[in-house]
Amino acid sequence: MIKMRLTLIAVFVLGLFIHNATGQEFSDFQKNFQYGIQPTTNKIKIDGVLSESVWTTSQVAKDFKKKYPNDIGDPKRQTEVRITFDNENLYFAFKVYDSGTAIIKGLKRDIGHDGNDGIGIILDPQNRKTNGFYFVVNALNVQSDDQLSNSFEDGPSWSWDSKWFSATKDYGSFWVAEIMIPLKSIRYDPKQVNWGINFVRIDAKNNEYSAWTKVPPNFRSYDLGYMGLLNWPENGAPVTSKNIIFLPYITGNSTEDKQNGKNINTNANAGFDAKVAINASLNLDLTVNPDFSQVEVDQQVTNLTRFNIFLPERRNFFLENSDLFSNFGIPPIRPFYSRSIGLDRNGNKIPILFGARLSGNVNPTTRIGLMNMQTGKQGDYSPENFSAFTLQKSILKRSNIKTYFLNRENFISEEEAKKNPLDRYGRNAGVTLEYSNTSGTFSAWADYHQAFKPTITSQDKYVQAGFMSDKPNWSFITLVGNVGKNYYTDMGFVQMIENYDAERDTTIRLGFGNTFNQISYKMYPTKGSIGKLQFSIEDFATFHTDNSLNQSDAKFSIQTDFKNASFFSVSLTNTSLNLLYPISFTDASPLPKGHYSFNQFEMTYTSDMRKLFGMFGMLTVGQFYNGNVTGGSIGLSWRSQPHFKVSLRAEVNKIELPRPYGSNNLILISPKVEWNFSTQLFWTTFMQYNTQQNNFNINSRLQYRFKPMSDFFLVYTDNYFTDPILKNKNRALIFKFSYWFNL
Repeated sequence: MIKMRLTLIAVFVLGLFIHNATGQEFSDFQKNFQYGIQPTTNKIKIDGVLSESVWTTSQVAKDFKKKYPNDIGDPKRQTEVRITFDNENLYFAFKVYDSGTAIIKGLKRDIGHDGNDGIGIILDPQNRKTNGFYFVVNALNVQSDDQLSNSFEDGPSWSWDSKWFSATKDYGSFWVAEIMIPLKSIRYDPKQVNWGINFVRIDAKNNEYSAWTKVPPNFRSYDLGYMGLLNWPENGAPVTSKNIIFLPYITGNSTEDKQNGKNINTNANAGFDAKVAINASLNLDLTVNPDFSQVEVDQQVTNLTRFNIFLPERRNFFLENSDLFSNFGIPPIRPFYSRSIGLDRNGNKIPILFGARLSGNVNPTTRIGLMNMQTGKQGDYSPENFSAFTLQKSILKRSNIKTYFLNRENFISEEEAKKNPLDRYGRNAGVTLEYSNTSGTFSAWADYHQAFKPTITSQDKYVQAGFMSDKPNWSFITLVGNVGKNYYTDMGFVQMIENYDAERDTTIRLGFGNTFNQISYKMYPTKGSIGKLQFSIEDFATFHTDNSLNQSDAKFSIQTDFKNASFFSVSLTNTSLNLLYPISFTDASPLPKGHYSFNQFEMTYTSDMRKLFGMFGMLTVGQFYNGNVTGGSIGLSWRSQPHFKVSLRAEVNKIELPRPYGSNNLILISPKVEWNFSTQLFWTTFMQYNTQQNNFNINSRLQYRFKPMSDFFLVYTDNYFTDPILKNKNRALIFKFSYWFNL
């Protein structure tokens, strides 16, 4: 362990040593992109008609810079932005030069920006380049919004929702977007007179992104590091009245559970969410008896690994400000994973009685997050209390020190606690140091995580460190870590710590070390059909506690992004592993323990999804342990813009192993139908036929957004076996009504 810690420190120090601190300071960068905002006394009507006199006198942000597919030359079409404010609201007027029918993929809120003609606003009220807000509206006035962080691995989830107002209008050679964002809908320090700001233009017809500031092609267009300055008058932004939001709901459902012999049952329920602005930058969220019946079902995947696959969080309450809690560790090793609250490992619902979360900025350099959730009893599942606390301190120009404490308390009986002492509680604490240079081209980090469990005093730690560099042409990342076998994460997950023994039908916990290395070279051709060409070599490896190899996946890939918005990639992966316990992928005899080495070739293609008909295809061929695998998937979609879309995803994986280990055909078929009647009424039906999970699911959801952030949902869900085919498991019909009050 001492050797491992010294290695981690050496990696971190080496990263800082090799870093050449030549990145431009953001203060210098921002001097070239400044907007002086002035107040208005006009009453502004949000109608897409720029008739108010303030729009003729306001400063104009223009001369957008090309961002994608490369940053060479000027965008084909330009964009102009004007800004003003009054005591309650922040106003934006976009004049978007364009012609022809806009490309819009749908009318549903939070559709995002990709593939839609639209514009975006990025706000960083603290001007710390670490957190911000993203508001997007497309040419048909479909809104999307989210919170941003400087995590290099996460893009917008479009899960954060706030009330703001917009209108668009087409004038032939250009279209206008007029936007009003209530100041109480965002968190800011009224004394902060310089905000970070940027604007994004999505020109889907030309497959081109542009931004007001010069964002390098290796960064996302909404990167918080390349913001301009929004300069407020001397007294700063207005101080708004306290914002209190009350969101009550009622539900009713009729369910039938044939699998467990339960007849039709009908009941009703009620609860509420509330948001209380403690001050302009700190928010308190409350929930009582929350209901997530309207949340979209998980998109199922075929699992050909030895370990469980963890699905993403979809519940909005846990997604808002989620970066405060969820960005510790790396994707396969997370001390906090919100799906552990209110859901078991199989995705079955556990009732949440109430919860509270305090999050935001204590001051411009300090963010806090405090959450407590209480679940109820469900059958033999005991009530639990989940608590989480995190504190993040910004240092230097764009770096952080983060710490956290997690606690799961299980209200089991004394008798149960004596039988299973590890079930009583699970606690985790940790600290992370994240360094980033001001241009974002170099980052380094180091973590220490500690688990606390009854009766356990050793092998209960997780440590890691790494660094990365991201330049326009070259990028690399390297990290090294170590996980003790007793590193329990009751509120998180560790993907590779539990090893299943198929012969004894038991699971064994094993600690491991891990390394990840990747180097990529990117080209941005100015001529021809290719927009970006990327070559990558990477290796993810895990090691047993005696430093012998557990598994190594070495991959070489080539990805081509075409200027017509299509993609093509090929990859070759070599897997080498020492299997300690027998494992089974078929109904025949398990594969024996021992050494395995095999290669797989994969090819993928995605067509131009801007067109009404789109296609995705993937082919996998090669070896699989001591046998072979052939896999193929295809995705087809057709839309009648912007109201109707039908898609089909089908995947087949054929595993052929020598006798007596058997063979298996895994089939996953997922058709989906979406009908957007307007920007207020949506109907979606999603079906999934999955032989690996022996389940055929139908989920049909009607949503009517009768007022901003107020909804009526009607959801029908039905589950069947695939073997015996179409034997019913359970079904339910659910309605939910919610109304957003501003108090």
